[in-house]
Amino acid sequence: MKTINLQRERIVQQFLSIIGIYTALALSSPSPVLASEGECYVPMSLWQSRSAAILWAETHGWEIHRVKIDDGCYELYGLEEGGLEFEVKIDPSTFEIIDFEYESHGYRDRIRPTDPPVDISDIEIEE
Repeated sequence: MKTINLQRERIVQQFLSIIGIYTALALSSPSPVLASEGECYVPMSLWQSRSAAILWAETHGWEIHRVKIDDGCYELYGLEEGGLEFEVKIDPSTFEIIDFEYESHGYRDRIRPTDPPVDISDIEIEE
């Protein structure tokens, strides 16, 4: 009987050790929410055109020099009315601002504007 109890104790200890290892691994891995930060998951069928993105930016008083796609988002590079260079990452379907950075003298100041997206549904776009 003592042998059976010792075997059970050993099995329980091994089981608890394995659970402890899996728990530690699960807690130490980054969560999926953090891994997707700054990315856009929008089907391309719902994307608005680059021209529409530029028109949206112009409603903010921005002069756009470059538009590229990164992490499924539009990235717009340009100048504000005051001449400050910036980079803005926006959702390609809603133009919601995901990230905004001013670029100046080799360093970046990260700022998240509070302006809501502008409704451009009534603007006609020539393509």
